[in-house]
Amino acid sequence: MKYKTELHTHTLLVSPCADTPLEEVVRRYADAGYSTVVVTDHYCDLVIDNAGADWTQKMEHYLSGYRAMKEAARGTFNVLLGCELRFLENCNDYLVFGMDEEFLHTHPELHKMSLKSFSAFAKEHGLLLVQAHPFRNRMTMVDPRLLDGVEAFNGHYSHKSKNYLANELANRYGLIKTSGTDFHHPTQQPAGGIMTSEPITSVTQLIEILKQGNYTLICQGPAAERDGMTDMPAKEN
Repeated sequence: MKYKTELHTHTLLVSPCADTPLEEVVRRYADAGYSTVVVTDHYCDLVIDNAGADWTQKMEHYLSGYRAMKEAARGTFNVLLGCELRFLENCNDYLVFGMDEEFLHTHPELHKMSLKSFSAFAKEHGLLLVQAHPFRNRMTMVDPRLLDGVEAFNGHYSHKSKNYLANELANRYGLIKTSGTDFHHPTQQPAGGIMTSEPITSVTQLIEILKQGNYTLICQGPAAERDGMTDMPAKEN
């Protein structure tokens, strides 16, 4: 049996660009047979800097989407915490896995770091750092040595992410490959994520599986058709 895990989805409670009621998000993923969904709300100046008077208030707001999704999906599928981090230096986005609620509360203003400093920070704290949709318009090429992986497939149909180039980049530098729907809108259907032989129930387990590479990338929907991609193993034979 294969278990499906979504690695890139947003909630309307936190991400300004998302507009799908949580109950509908849960229904879509349940109907599509996902066993786990990772909430990766935007962590950037637009979200964080205006979210409260002090850091506790800011993080309580930031975590509200994840908590609400977890409650809405209770008894349906697992919900894990991730984030889509953007630094002030450019418009690049990075999926980060490994930070729990306490970590976010006790390590403030991560968005004010640089990629270079955060890369060292991530290694120090056992976090996994993945550049999201690296070839989308307005993205900047970075030193691949600063990354653990790249999003080899992004399923957001209205953005031309040039996923085939991201997949080639991962192959060239031996980077971890991820896939995600980048779910925001009611017009979207789940189209990305990974398939594994066991259900993913913790972020620690997720990171270990991503490092091992024993999974299949889900590449479906309009973005996959546009880029000529289909479901594929994370590691080339």
